[in-house]
Amino acid sequence: MPQQSATEQDLAFLRQAIELAHAARAHGAHPFGALIVDSNGQILVTARNNAVPPKGDPTQHAERLACSLVGRQFTAAQLSRCTLYTSTEPCAMCAGAIYWTGIGRVVYALSQKGLERYTGSHEENPPLKLPCREVFARGQKPIQVTGPLLEEEAGEAHEGFWTK
Repeated sequence: MPQQSATEQDLAFLRQAIELAHAARAHGAHPFGALIVDSNGQILVTARNNAVPPKGDPTQHAERLACSLVGRQFTAAQLSRCTLYTSTEPCAMCAGAIYWTGIGRVVYALSQKGLERYTGSHEENPPLKLPCREVFARGQKPIQVTGPLLEEEAGEAHEGFWTK
């Protein structure tokens, strides 16, 4: 699916996702944040990463948590008109959660490749190297993807985190 252009509203919501990533980091978790917005521009849910090693649940990524919350509250028809904004490109697990929740659009800041500039081969973030667009392309439901955007801003949440 071709890249969609971003609006000023998209950039504002992305910046909120980046703020959530900073908040996750401040709480000792990996620096990732996400929010889901309906077609009227209303925020339905916000989430920050809660996968806190070594005792935390490694599946508690911000995007998956946000999907879990909205999936219990809204219909598939409502969610198909929603956008998930995330500080970093969704991993394969989160892309699957987005797909199964039925969210119709994803906008992300930092690309997986961009994230690797910060994480390197850190044991707490071994990438699958499977772009979300490839995951979505295998499904039967279309999901629009816009990104990467604001990569430098999003990268600030990761600056020095993976080298401590």
